[in-house]
Amino acid sequence: MSKQKTERKLKDNEAQAFASVVQTTPRKLNLIAGMIRGMGAQPALAALTFSRKRAAGDVKKVLQAAIANAENNHQLDVDRLVVAEAFVGGSFKLKRFHARAKGRGVRVEKKWSNLTVIVRERAEAAEETK
Repeated sequence: MSKQKTERKLKDNEAQAFASVVQTTPRKLNLIAGMIRGMGAQPALAALTFSRKRAAGDVKKVLQAAIANAENNHQLDVDRLVVAEAFVGGSFKLKRFHARAKGRGVRVEKKWSNLTVIVRERAEAAEETK
């Protein structure tokens, strides 16, 4: 006897990719994720390519993985993909110590993030194809 197959959490026209440990604070990473939310997949890739933010490279990798998942695993049309959701969550924190004056110390937290990107195939209107 084996386990029951879990139901797919996404719709049939969606695909996702997930980066579990990104060495950037969630606040900074969410600025970049918010930049691509709702954009088409190709314009989002172009925006991330020319962004000056360091974490844009990590977001670009996850977006490319989501596009590849949509094409290879779910047979979706790459030209009609839209970034439906891009959200960030906190991961672990490295707690460090920074020596200060007069024998004091300050705790320094180095925060890491989790990133999820979901792409959706846009439904073309029947009137546009006529």
